[in-house]
Amino acid sequence: MKLYGIPLSGHTHRVHLFLSLLNLPHEYVHVNLAAGEHKQQPFLSMNAFGEIPVLQDGEVTLADSNAILVYLASKYDDSGRWLPREPLAAANVQRWLSAAAGKIAYGPAAARLVTVFNAPRDHEAAKHIAARLFDVMEQELQGRRWLAGEHATIADVAGYSYIAHAPEGGVSLKPYPNIRAWLDKVRALPGFVAMPATKAGLAPEEV
Repeated sequence: MKLYGIPLSGHTHRVHLFLSLLNLPHEYVHVNLAAGEHKQQPFLSMNAFGEIPVLQDGEVTLADSNAILVYLASKYDDSGRWLPREPLAAANVQRWLSAAAGKIAYGPAAARLVTVFNAPRDHEAAKHIAARLFDVMEQELQGRRWLAGEHATIADVAGYSYIAHAPEGGVSLKPYPNIRAWLDKVRALPGFVAMPATKAGLAPEEV
């Protein structure tokens, strides 16, 4: 199994994290984004959108981090815990996968793109989206350990990376004790691997 991406990509990290949580051996293949490797062949033959991450599993080549999480959970988690099969539980997980592709991507992930990679994004708009998202998450995590049920699911994996690193984008987690407690629970999962931190964003006392 091969994972194509970069360590500072939250999209790549969520796949790397889940592979580790499932204890699945894999090779990490660094894609040189600065040189435009992701916009050239042979990478485009794996993902025509020219985006990371990409997973190769035997004859299967799959792009999109959330799709990869669904694939890995469906194929390698016989317990069904990471991606429940019961309709309502599955829908609750899907709700947070949609949030990962929407509000998380346009909120904390976009804010971090500005500060870490100098991406041309509206930083203030991204921080506003992040704050609104975190307000909702803080309420939903009141009295709950996990985003989508009584145990960890791929909803938590999909949400963790960019939310944990939101301060790098200038978004403080100080006002959100329930979110911080949830992040600690993800970090305590057996097999957890961290995404490298950067020096961008808020100072430690502001986080």
